[in-house]
Amino acid sequence: MSEFLSALVYASEKSANIARACKQEETLFQLLVQEKKGNEKNKKFVSDFKTLADVLVQEVIKHDIGKKFPGLEDYIFGEESNQFTNSLGEKIKVKVCATERETAELLSKVLEDNMTAAKQLARIVHHDVSIKDPALEKVKADIPQDTLAVWVDPIDSTFQYIKGYADEKPKDGIYSKGLQCVTILIGVYNRSSGLPIMGVINQPFVTRDPDSLRWRGQYFWGLSYKDINICSLQNQDANATPQPTDDQCEDSREDEDLQPGDHKLSAVISTSENESIKTALSMLRLYYAAGAGYKSLCAVQGFVSVYLLSEDTTFKWDCCAPHAILRSLGGGMVDFRECLKRRKDGNLDELPELIYNAPVNGATGVDRWANTGGLVAYRCPKHLDTIMSIISKVNL
Repeated sequence: MSEFLSALVYASEKSANIARACKQEETLFQLLVQEKKGNEKNKKFVSDFKTLADVLVQEVIKHDIGKKFPGLEDYIFGEESNQFTNSLGEKIKVKVCATERETAELLSKVLEDNMTAAKQLARIVHHDVSIKDPALEKVKADIPQDTLAVWVDPIDSTFQYIKGYADEKPKDGIYSKGLQCVTILIGVYNRSSGLPIMGVINQPFVTRDPDSLRWRGQYFWGLSYKDINICSLQNQDANATPQPTDDQCEDSREDEDLQPGDHKLSAVISTSENESIKTALSMLRLYYAAGAGYKSLCAVQGFVSVYLLSEDTTFKWDCCAPHAILRSLGGGMVDFRECLKRRKDGNLDELPELIYNAPVNGATGVDRWANTGGLVAYRCPKHLDTIMSIISKVNL
């Protein structure tokens, strides 16, 4: 199964190359943006966008994983439709063709016969990437392929990708906006139980060379299956963020004695979060950031105790990958509303983890795969318990 996890990492890195290439040339980038319509639109945003980079990344992931693991291609699901309409009104299905030349010819139709740009993208699509990750090669797990399915978010935080803020400064390691908030998410779940098993988060834009202005990225992976829990963060030596110990998870101070900001726990939320929740969490170290994938990554990296969202504006493709990584670190991702309800009812025996195999009854379009109860992503169960205790005192 190390081969399968390696294929996910490989696909994410090739996808990151596509994202960087599309962003590098502004003239090309402006050709790629197309506004989403109808059922494809995320209701959270006034304007939600689909880019050719989005679609191409998704199709590359489907193609590469499906080619290496035949039969799995029918169980790879994503956010984007692969249909793109050019300025002439032609509807074109974007896909990876058998040869680089054929892919370039197809992409040129989307890019209004801009063959130079099409060839550049096709070359990246068909170019092998090199990954050296000894820890990944050591992963051993016997997981039947016919039990697996995949969720893909090709470019999470598309708005930040389009706007392209490159000079944002982090606060305590957390970016509130900018290209650093863009992620590529590939999550694997069990078809029967719906629980996440593997995840890869690729962050294409981390540091930029001041001379060439070219970006470098990074990726994180995790596997949680039966009694096997392993994550790339456990193998990065000085850069590793170890799994919290019981002592680190303890929070001995009483909530009632705290002043706003005077708490060793922390949370990252959206600026559009419920005002009552903002007020309740103000006693923590509170951060705001763009992108569901990036906020989850902040929890994965240990920059915050939790990522909390009370709204129904994230989807299965946003959460499957980080959820799997968090599970490999001893944490998880739960349904916020259900978790709050169980706490108030005194039913804390089992946490309501998000699952990924069941659509929302009666919903249509992207809402079929919404996380209707919101979510809380965490690394330490005791931190989750403390923060949900704080929230339970709020009238929502």
